[in-house]
Amino acid sequence: MITDFELIRWKTTAHVCGIDEAGRGPLAGPVVAAAVVFPRWFHPGSGVLDQLNDSKKLSARVRDELAPEIKTHAACWAVAVVEPEIIDRINILQATMLAMNRAVEALAVQPELLLVDGNRFKTHLTIPYETIVKGDSKVFSIAAASVLAKTRRDEIMTGYSKSWPEYGFDRHFGYGTVEHVEAIRLHGRCPLHRQSFRLKKLGEK
Repeated sequence: MITDFELIRWKTTAHVCGIDEAGRGPLAGPVVAAAVVFPRWFHPGSGVLDQLNDSKKLSARVRDELAPEIKTHAACWAVAVVEPEIIDRINILQATMLAMNRAVEALAVQPELLLVDGNRFKTHLTIPYETIVKGDSKVFSIAAASVLAKTRRDEIMTGYSKSWPEYGFDRHFGYGTVEHVEAIRLHGRCPLHRQSFRLKKLGEK
């Protein structure tokens, strides 16, 4: 799935970093961002990484197969987590930007260019960046970041399901499914829920 985005930029830039997040929309749990830098001129060949795409378009099984391969073949990678209490304090957009910046800062190699999924990015870093709408289905390194962010967040939510089994976090991962909304109706919110997210279905304003 390597594309001209990386190939063109590798002509003048050695360390290109893809960035994506998982968990902006859920009612509960953290927002997670990942940053991935592949070696210059890297090509996935015909192996597992050839399946790489937007994580939302992949099954959980394929994502779980891809994640360790990404970590093995990347020059460096990092994942950052911003918890619900911070999301409530600064809002989900700012929390997403914070997670993305933290992921970049945690990289072992300083990138020379950031390729960010979406159309918005805010940073205190001095690294040049480009935003790419639907970048997770166009740009190899962004797709890799989307997989690492999604698999890490799913792991976190599955772990939380052991503490709060009544909500089914290991099935819907905090998204506003019928099952989840009904669980909130029956049990109220737990500390993992984003208190600033309102539910019209429950009459919240």
